[in-house]
Amino acid sequence: MATSLDSQLTVTAPVNLSAYDSRAKTGFSGKKDDAADDLAEMGEELSDLQEKLFAGGRAETSSARVLVVLQGMDTSGKGGIIRHVAGLVDPQGLAITSFKKPTPAELKHDFLWRVERVLPEPGMIGVFDRSHYEDVLIGRVRQLASAEEIERRYTAINEFEQSFTDSGGVIIKCFLHITADDQKERLAARLDDPSKHWKYNTGDLDERMLWDDYQQAYTLALERCSTEHAPWHIVPSGRKWYRNWAVAALLLEQLRALDLQWPDADFSVEAEQARLATM
Repeated sequence: MATSLDSQLTVTAPVNLSAYDSRAKTGFSGKKDDAADDLAEMGEELSDLQEKLFAGGRAETSSARVLVVLQGMDTSGKGGIIRHVAGLVDPQGLAITSFKKPTPAELKHDFLWRVERVLPEPGMIGVFDRSHYEDVLIGRVRQLASAEEIERRYTAINEFEQSFTDSGGVIIKCFLHITADDQKERLAARLDDPSKHWKYNTGDLDERMLWDDYQQAYTLALERCSTEHAPWHIVPSGRKWYRNWAVAALLLEQLRALDLQWPDADFSVEAEQARLATM
């Protein structure tokens, strides 16, 4: 497995999405079957590290927590990552949030209000299926906010993420890069397969008509909000198997970097062993 995938996929401005190969296998030299084997091996270590993370939070000996942000055009694979990558760890240590259209109650608050309420607690891995970035993506493309407000939001996002990392959090932001042709192929597959009709949304074609506008909005978000404390990663997602491998590898690298340890017992182990022996 690549040992520095984070640096290979990290955004460096300026961004030209058309220059990125959606079917690249950055950091991986094998084939699809090799990635499946590698993902299974990573799963064992991910599970162990996630349990240490969870234990530290429960024992209140660590403030470490991880947030995985998944953004991408429709069919880019956010759900697939949750199933194939997040599914490798214990679900009791996961907090998965899917952000939909803001409710009337949420619209009464600042756009970050609903996000702050569901941030992962110490010891948890949070996964955002879409995120606070919707408010500078759809907000810009659909003109749901003024230009001045959109501009304010870039700064607010950077400050919000800085605060999260300052408090012990780690953010892994993944833009799942696909092309318009990739999306057309996947939408067609959903229409051709009755078992996938539930995944299809007629509104997807309405958004697809604005493809170029969304690419520009993503470019601006990636450039404006890829920071040292919370960098964006452009994950080639034209190959589903590579996409899953890459996000798992990014998560594993970050968990390793935390140098997680089992919490020390807050009691005398020897005394408890002696007590147990008499029962």
